[in-house]
Amino acid sequence: VQLQASGGGLVQPGGYLRLSCVVSGDIYSINIMGWYRQAPGKERELVAGISGGFTNYADSVKGRFTIDRDNKNTLYLQMNSLKPDDTAMYYCHADGRSTHWAPFDSWGQGTQVTVSS
Repeated sequence: VQLQASGGGLVQPGGYLRLSCVVSGDIYSINIMGWYRQAPGKERELVAGISGGFTNYADSVKGRFTIDRDNKNTLYLQMNSLKPDDTAMYYCHADGRSTHWAPFDSWGQGTQVTVSS
């Protein structure tokens, strides 16, 4: 199973970006999908997750970011009111089962988000 993230870039404070993550390969079902981020010198942290229609967010992004997915295994992260502290490499993640019922736990390659004036 492969994850391909895109949509990052340079944006001014207060701006917005929409990240996308396409999940492809031998997929029977996806259990959990999520976005994580890692800033230089910091640990990777969960930004937002979605599972079975339920979502959860890091306190630092609540009210500004929205996670959703379509029925074709594409994950999105709408990021509004961006702040310099949101600057990081953003990674998508998914786990589930293949058509052979084998579990998978996969990460995308990351997309850089830089918030700066």
